[in-house]
Amino acid sequence: MMPGPAPGYARPVTDRLEVHKTYKLFIGGAFPRSESGRTYAVRAADGRHLAHAPLASRKDLRDAVVAARAAHGGWAGRTAYNRAQILYRVAEMLEGRGGQLAAELADAGTADPTAEVAAAVDRWVWYAGWADKIGQVAGAVNPVAGPYFNLSVPEPVGVVGVVAPDAPALLGLVSRVAPAIVTGNAVVVLAAEPAPLAALTLAEVLATSDLPGGVVNVLSGRRAELVPWLAGHADVDAVDLAGVDDHDLRVTAERAAADSVTRVIGRDVEESPQLVLDCCEIKTIWHPKGR
Repeated sequence: MMPGPAPGYARPVTDRLEVHKTYKLFIGGAFPRSESGRTYAVRAADGRHLAHAPLASRKDLRDAVVAARAAHGGWAGRTAYNRAQILYRVAEMLEGRGGQLAAELADAGTADPTAEVAAAVDRWVWYAGWADKIGQVAGAVNPVAGPYFNLSVPEPVGVVGVVAPDAPALLGLVSRVAPAIVTGNAVVVLAAEPAPLAALTLAEVLATSDLPGGVVNVLSGRRAELVPWLAGHADVDAVDLAGVDDHDLRVTAERAAADSVTRVIGRDVEESPQLVLDCCEIKTIWHPKGR
C-alpha cells in the first residue's frame, strides 16, 4: 500500500495562489524581456490583478525599429498574393485563440468580447483581400506628350509606427496594423497602455503564423515615455497616432515627426482601403516605348 501524501502537501486546488502571467515584448520574431527589466500590473475593469506587462524602454524601441527595418525589404519583396496568404493565415490563428482573447477583452470591460474577436478576424481577412488589389485601385497609366509609358504604382513607405487605441482594444489594433503591413510595410506597435493584453496575445498569434519575424514588433509601456521617440525616430517613415488622445502628447509627437520628416497618420476610419494608401507612396515610372 502506497503511503499517503505528507501533511501540508495535499492542499485543495482552491487554496492555490494564482500564478500571474508575465508577458514579454515581441521584437524581431522573439520574445525578449524589457531591457530595463521593468514591468507593470495589468488590472481588470473590476480592479483584479490579471498579469504583468513589460515596460519597454527607449532601447527596446530602438531595437524594434532596427528589427522592422531589417524585415521590411524581404516582406516588401514578396508577391502580393503571398502576403495575402500570410494575412489570411494570421486570421486563422487569431480565430483559434478566440476564447483566450475574448476572456481578456471581457476582463478589460468590453461589452461583447466574442463579437469583437469575430470582427477582428473578419477585418484581417478583409485587408488580406486588398493585397493584390490596391495596385489596381491606386495605380494608373498616365498620358504623356512623348514616346514614353508613364506608370504610377503604390509602394510601401517602409517602417510604420503604430500607437494602438485603448478601445476597442483588439479590433482597434487590428484596424491599424493590418492595412500597414498588407502592402509590404513593417511596423512597430505600441500597445494600449491600460489594456495591453490583446496586443501581447496578438504577438503570440503572429509568432505562430507564417509572418516573418520583424514585420510586426509589439511593445507595451508608457505612452508618454515612448510616443515622442517613436514619432521622432529617424528610421521611422510614418507614424499612426490613432491611440494618442492626450492633446499635449499628440502635439509633441507631431512636432517630433516633423523634425524627422515622418508622415503622420491618424484617420478616424476603421475599415477602408484609404488606410492602406496612407501607408504607401505613389511612385512614377517612365519607360521608353519600344517598337
